[in-house]
Amino acid sequence: MNEEQQITYMQARIIRLATEEWNASLAEIVALFAEFHVLAVIRDCFDVFHAEGDFAVLEEIRKYLIHRGAKFNAELD
Repeated sequence: MNEEQQITYMQARIIRLATEEWNASLAEIVALFAEFHVLAVIRDCFDVFHAEGDFAVLEEIRKYLIHRGAKFNAELD
């Protein structure tokens, strides 16, 4: 799998994990990620993120969203 495929695969895994961990629908997570450009963050940080587990990446994304002022649900706080 080349790097571009690995990035896409990570983005998909993080979206799925966010729906489970934040008790949200796929549509809600996709909208949130689009509004705050999370897929671009995953792409830009892939060199660091690929060495971490998905839960660690999701925690970094959660912190990023809070820092950016995202208001989603109590699960982010």
